[in-house]
Amino acid sequence: MIHTLDLHFQIPHAVAAFVVETSAGPVLVETGPYSTYPHLVQGLKALGYVPGDIRHVLLSHIHFDHAGAAWALAAAGATIYVHPAGYKHLLDPARLYGSAQRIYGDMMETLWGAMKPIPADQLVAPEHGETFYIGDTTFTAWYTPGHAVHHIAWQTDDTLFTGDVGGCKIMDGPVVPPCPPPDIDIEAWVSSLHLMRELAPARLYLTHFGEITTPEPHLTALETRLLDWAAWMKPWFEAGTPAQEIIPVFQQYVYAQLQASGVAADDLAAYEAANPAFMSVAGLLRYWQKKTAAE
Repeated sequence: MIHTLDLHFQIPHAVAAFVVETSAGPVLVETGPYSTYPHLVQGLKALGYVPGDIRHVLLSHIHFDHAGAAWALAAAGATIYVHPAGYKHLLDPARLYGSAQRIYGDMMETLWGAMKPIPADQLVAPEHGETFYIGDTTFTAWYTPGHAVHHIAWQTDDTLFTGDVGGCKIMDGPVVPPCPPPDIDIEAWVSSLHLMRELAPARLYLTHFGEITTPEPHLTALETRLLDWAAWMKPWFEAGTPAQEIIPVFQQYVYAQLQASGVAADDLAAYEAANPAFMSVAGLLRYWQKKTAAE
């Protein structure tokens, strides 16, 4: 049994965490930011649990909307599973937090809340393809870079928790790729999508947001949109246009795509909360900068 917890990050249906029932107790996939921790506690309570009942937390990656509250679960006794490239940042989050603070400034506490160190003996860094047995349930870690170098998609049985490499899909709207800096790598992302197809899951669980029961058309639509956004951004990069000038134009481009797919005006805010336009502009510009420098 898998339960989706809406963490009400700014608005409903923007950020989720997932509780997987096992014979050894509940396993939590994703934690959300610490700013939404009260909603996580409330969601656990509705299932009959308290944070101390969570002994295992599986993170897709270390971005705040996925891992910001991991330290609080660790403080309650949980072991935290994280990509090796993210391990050091949970052990000592000062650099990670400082980088985010430069972006968000005075909004840092409101958006994300605190992030504290996690002791080394409560951190596990799985290998690619490594399987963990928790009670009667297996969880396999698949390295899936593209959105972030420190990204894992977690598989249990025929279900895949996709983090951000599986995109953002709010309610009945289309899927879009979250593209924040600094790690966006289009080629790596496409390879990760191909791996996910090879795994042939029956369902996907997206942190933004919820269950997808038709993985193949979803993944194909995501790949198409990812390539489209990257191609759209290239001439702006080549022209040297400042990011601040691109952001409103890109936002309107995205909104037009969403509305053409039937997204209501009220749901545009959920897409923006889960996948801010200014972050995708920065990430895609950074991708083209790195790609050009490497050629």
